Amino acid sequence: MSFAQLNLAPALLANLDTLGFTQPTKVQAEAIPEIMAGHDLMAGARTGTGKTAAYALPIMHALLQTEPQTARLQALILVPTRELAQQVADNLNQYSQHTRLRTALIYGGAAFEPQQKALAQGVNILVATPGRLLDHLRKKTVNLGQLTHLVFDEADRMLDMGFKDEISAILRQLPRQRQTLLFSATFDDSIFRFSRQLLKQPKLVEVDKRNSAAQDITQQLYEVDDDRKAPLLAHLLRHKDWRQVLVFSRTKQACDQLSHYLQQQGLTVAAMHGDLSQKVRTDVLTQFKAGELQALIATDVAARGLDIDDLPVVINMELPYIAEDYVHRIGRTGRAGNTGLAMTFFNNKDARQLEELEVLLDCRLPRQWYPGFEPDLTRLDDSPKLSKAAQKQRARKRALGGNTRRRR
Repeated sequence: MSFAQLNLAPALLANLDTLGFTQPTKVQAEAIPEIMAGHDLMAGARTGTGKTAAYALPIMHALLQTEPQTARLQALILVPTRELAQQVADNLNQYSQHTRLRTALIYGGAAFEPQQKALAQGVNILVATPGRLLDHLRKKTVNLGQLTHLVFDEADRMLDMGFKDEISAILRQLPRQRQTLLFSATFDDSIFRFSRQLLKQPKLVEVDKRNSAAQDITQQLYEVDDDRKAPLLAHLLRHKDWRQVLVFSRTKQACDQLSHYLQQQGLTVAAMHGDLSQKVRTDVLTQFKAGELQALIATDVAARGLDIDDLPVVINMELPYIAEDYVHRIGRTGRAGNTGLAMTFFNNKDARQLEELEVLLDCRLPRQWYPGFEPDLTRLDDSPKLSKAAQKQRARKRALGGNTRRRR
């Protein structure tokens, strides 16, 4: 199948051809016809599968069919993070070149007034994070009364970051008659409950096994003591031929400490987390994409929105507290048909997280040792063990709990 067979507007097809896109990905081939037919949609798709184009192209096609007039806001795309917002807006601007469609971008951590000015000039499509959109709604600098399309991009992450109250407040400002599209990399009970409040007789598109990691990612789990993790990472960065490595750690403080340690070892790395200003985060990300940094040490704020087509390696300094975050983290590699490596440093403090992850993935991640960094077996292992039934019950309870803490 080609994009031409999807009956998109000629201007959009010309832009796709310029970008070198001739054949739709699986999620695009399945989602675009359903959206163009006017259906609400619930789509399961990992990052790197082309999901932005899957919803952006049919929405742009629909907007181009309306009568030309002063730009009015008809499409809203809600995203969880600044980085993803920037990436989505960049993609939309590429797809809509040489058309009358105008896109605006609003997110927290940036000056309010330039965003207000852009909105006042008139836009057709708005990409926004929930908190900053609420700020604009309260100040009446944006009106959602004529909205015809609503997109939740990475809805699972928005729920996990605690945006449910903001989303509910935004929904009260929207017309009841609209097309609603929900894209999520993982599906659990909280997502399905959320979707029932939003979608009307939605079509379901799933292009991968539910909550699965990419097939092109090799997953490795190395058992290593806490005090040997940073030295092992430094060893790998020195001796492996890795151009770019994205390293995840749970906390901002740990990111800073690890970045400082690696810099002392003579390695070109930088930290990226929510305490840094937007300018610093943008500059660091630009350096990383340009290959000026060998490694980026990040919290989960960077798990969404990083768009690096050929990122070869992701390393987890520990398992995330929420199993679904592991899928998002390692989804930064193995994108767009490329292969990737996801390496996780593990010790028995994370035993329960590993058990829950294996239930989610429905597979075992065999433990192994890295030569020269073997764990000290004389240390006491007091980690509790769960039965398989207890693992599933615990994982289900956590999913139903609908974690509402804002985490970075």
